[in-house]
Amino acid sequence: MRPGLAATPPPLRRHRLARLTDAGWADVLARAWDAQARACLTLWAARRLPLVVARQPAEAVAGGRVALGLSAPGCWDRRRLALRVPSSAIDGFDEFPCLGGAWAPDGAPSASVRALAGELGAALGARQAVAHVFGSHGWRAITGLDHVRPTSDLDLWIAVDGAAHADGVAAALAAFEGSRPRLDGELVFADGAAVAWREWIEWRAGRARAVLVRHLEGIALRHDTGWCAAPAAERGA
Repeated sequence: MRPGLAATPPPLRRHRLARLTDAGWADVLARAWDAQARACLTLWAARRLPLVVARQPAEAVAGGRVALGLSAPGCWDRRRLALRVPSSAIDGFDEFPCLGGAWAPDGAPSASVRALAGELGAALGARQAVAHVFGSHGWRAITGLDHVRPTSDLDLWIAVDGAAHADGVAAALAAFEGSRPRLDGELVFADGAAVAWREWIEWRAGRARAVLVRHLEGIALRHDTGWCAAPAAERGA
């Protein structure tokens, strides 16, 4: 990068992590919060933990604000906190850890999760796919705090390149149906459109007339396949 040129920040996407500046955290903590929320946010600020990009309501976008959130650990009742900050308050972006990737020192997964991660990671790798862990296991990986319960699903988001790739990835996930922890999560297309992988299987098999597609701006039921067409390179263009 040439001196004096700022890096272009990555586009907002659901499940992407955002880290706040010192001024951003000061602004957040200056707001009116109840005692529980304030305790949680104070720890987040002190440890410079990330927030996650949420759905962006039209009024937030119009006001130049970015909607973010976090899932608190068990010590704060696993409460979900939502907040909006100006884009200038964001210091950078990050991602939830890859399946089998780096975890916080106190957030190492259980033996059952490690075993599942190894087998599933290999199956997805054979399909040129990488899973990122979000949800309770993802937050524990980052924070080392008590986000995970015995019944917690292993939530994954997996980038896919078109419908055919999504079919292969969904089939790999389905092969682990019945595993513990239970697998949940989304197939995420190049434009950020996301579909729950089980719903994708049902729709592609013709057992559902429509599929629920989640975007940064909202959700929509889709009957057509135009939104998940393969990239131009895959079509031979």
